[in-house]
Amino acid sequence: MACSPIAMAQDGTGKSGTRTWSNQVRDYAVKSLNNEDALSMAAIPLNGPGIDQYINADALMSPGSIMKLVTTYAALEILGPTHHWNTDFYTDGQLVGDTLEGNFYVKFGGDPKLTLERLWSTLRELRGMGITTINGDLVLDGHYFEIAGGLPKFDDNGDNPYAPFLVEPSGVLTNLNLIHFQVRADERGTQAWSAPALDEVVIDNRVTAAAEGPCPSRRGFIWEPVFHADQRVTVRVTGELPQGCRTTAYLSLLPHEQYTASLIRSLLSEMGITLAGDNTTGTTPDNVRLMLRTTSPDLVTMVRDINKWSSNVMARQLLLTIGAENRQDDEHDDRVAGIRMIYEWLENKGVNTAGMVIDNGAGLTRHGRISARQGAQILQHAWNSRFSADLMASMPLIAMDGTMARRLRNAGMDGLGRIKTGYLENVRSIAGYTRDESDTTWAVVGMVNTDPAWNGQAVLDRILYSLHHKPPVGTTLSQADSGAEIR
Repeated sequence: MACSPIAMAQDGTGKSGTRTWSNQVRDYAVKSLNNEDALSMAAIPLNGPGIDQYINADALMSPGSIMKLVTTYAALEILGPTHHWNTDFYTDGQLVGDTLEGNFYVKFGGDPKLTLERLWSTLRELRGMGITTINGDLVLDGHYFEIAGGLPKFDDNGDNPYAPFLVEPSGVLTNLNLIHFQVRADERGTQAWSAPALDEVVIDNRVTAAAEGPCPSRRGFIWEPVFHADQRVTVRVTGELPQGCRTTAYLSLLPHEQYTASLIRSLLSEMGITLAGDNTTGTTPDNVRLMLRTTSPDLVTMVRDINKWSSNVMARQLLLTIGAENRQDDEHDDRVAGIRMIYEWLENKGVNTAGMVIDNGAGLTRHGRISARQGAQILQHAWNSRFSADLMASMPLIAMDGTMARRLRNAGMDGLGRIKTGYLENVRSIAGYTRDESDTTWAVVGMVNTDPAWNGQAVLDRILYSLHHKPPVGTTLSQADSGAEIR
């Protein structure tokens, strides 16, 4: 059973100043959230004066996306910052003039971000080889991952099952499995297009052009996919768009295998290369020869994308990679193997993982759990890691970029903290590092779990603000009026 907020506020301090800071934060949280147990918080000074702060810190809470810090920090130390992913293109045929007589195999290596641009630049080499026809099948080999147990489903309460944040990992993931739709209005009316332009996806553009005026929010447009029996999709878009404006949407509409095969065919077609055979999945045989290879950016680059912009599918792909690279002979599920590796890695550092539930590594789950104390301990170890700079550089800067770009503006804290955020229904969270006015860096973890949690962001921002402007350093606060309000 978790300790009460009052008991945890006094945990390990023995100083009235510390209790004053914790009590003020706790009291503000109780008033804001109308729940004494909704906030869990831990703050630890790392390189200067200060006193550890804990509020309900041993309660196991739903962390949301701050779980990505665990996954990315683990990946930096387990896989190494220079880890790369290869995607290889093979054939079992021969070149006859400008024709490749044989199948075209794509052997995927789990790349979290195999983009449209990288695929284009790689496949473009076929034109340099003088190839205009591939007289065989397109075979996708996604066997780098083993997922015998399947992937845990996320029970989303939203009204858009095609949203980017819901894309699942896959052995054949390309371009984050997304289609970017755009509509633009000008004197001719409206034009709609998509990238990539896939044969299976058609746009039914019903947006009307209006006179020039302020550009509307994307919420003013309805994107409605209609799925057909032949596996094609018609996307109907409606709304009104002033001339000179455009609106956009990202949707994930096709299964991974269909999307990736269609994307590769589309790129080849744009290059004037005909692929005559069918789309299939299978294992790359031994009697093939390598034609092309694309190598991903290093893990550090991937970690930055994951944490700055909170990419769920990339984080989940990363967890599977940890498992695939460390799979034991009796293991056939890379998600389970990845979780095992992270638990072992944490326990070797002395972190108590009791009750922790990693689930999918991204925090997009109703089952994930971690305590603020566990999170703060992990951040302490990360601060002393060989790769601390790589992890910290991946985290959003307060009031400047990523998911913190619009938070704590005009608070005198621009760029003075690197904070990963989390957001789920009934969950708000923060984890990372922030500096106080004396340049002491604090590791801080805060989680709000309550229904509703809409005011949780204000509570967590108050914690960051207070750590910066009125840090609990002992002497100063112990002399302050115990009723002084933290602003």
